[in-house]
Amino acid sequence: MPAVFVHGVPETARVWDPLTAQLSRSDTVALSLPGFEAPRPDGFGATKEEYVDWLVGELEDLRSAGPVDLVGHDWGGGFVVRLVSLRPDLVRSWVTDAAGVGGVDFEWHEMAKLWQTPEAGEAFFAQNLAMSPEQRARVFESFGIPPEHAIEMGGWPNEEMADTILRLYRSAIDVGSEWGPDFSDVATPGLVLVPSDDAFLGADGARRAAARAGAEVAELDGLGHWWMLQDPRRGAGVLEGFWSSLGGTSAPQPD
Repeated sequence: MPAVFVHGVPETARVWDPLTAQLSRSDTVALSLPGFEAPRPDGFGATKEEYVDWLVGELEDLRSAGPVDLVGHDWGGGFVVRLVSLRPDLVRSWVTDAAGVGGVDFEWHEMAKLWQTPEAGEAFFAQNLAMSPEQRARVFESFGIPPEHAIEMGGWPNEEMADTILRLYRSAIDVGSEWGPDFSDVATPGLVLVPSDDAFLGADGARRAAARAGAEVAELDGLGHWWMLQDPRRGAGVLEGFWSSLGGTSAPQPD
């Protein structure tokens, strides 16, 4: 029964390393999104729907190891929202800190709107990639990421990642109206994480989406967008508490 972790933007699968090191279970898989330290397949346009299809394929391959406990952060959490709306049979349970994208009233944060704007988004990343890893690290530190993790993250962005981010965000301008109607009464147990100091994802929208989906809510007071780096022990404890509450629950099978 693997626990599968899906990262967000602008990250790699290594963002989960501190948290998974705190878990008592060893059956963890951290997926690398195409375009984020993993190559984009030929013809892959990096749209939100293509990523969901990709995630479906990954979980179908992993399901032979047992029902999956799926965990997503940022865009990875958004893909979790969509996947469990369409294919709840692929998971035993799900966790997301991006439930708000499953609300019809979802509105993007200002940086996302910048990335969605032609020319302005390209200019942003041209400036970002011209910075040194140390300069980018200081930006990440301003969002509460500990220095040792911020300097690692500062070295991740590259031209392929920047192009992938722009493609993804521009495919998702109306994600709330497109995905929100299906994110309701999800058939498998879910947990929505709500970090109190998240500068990018709205807490109120996440709580409303959780209620519509029938999910539990865990408030992460004092933590921000990168909660898994700020306090990996606490994050691991929240996940393990949720998984323990499931007992012998198994994923429903498709008709």
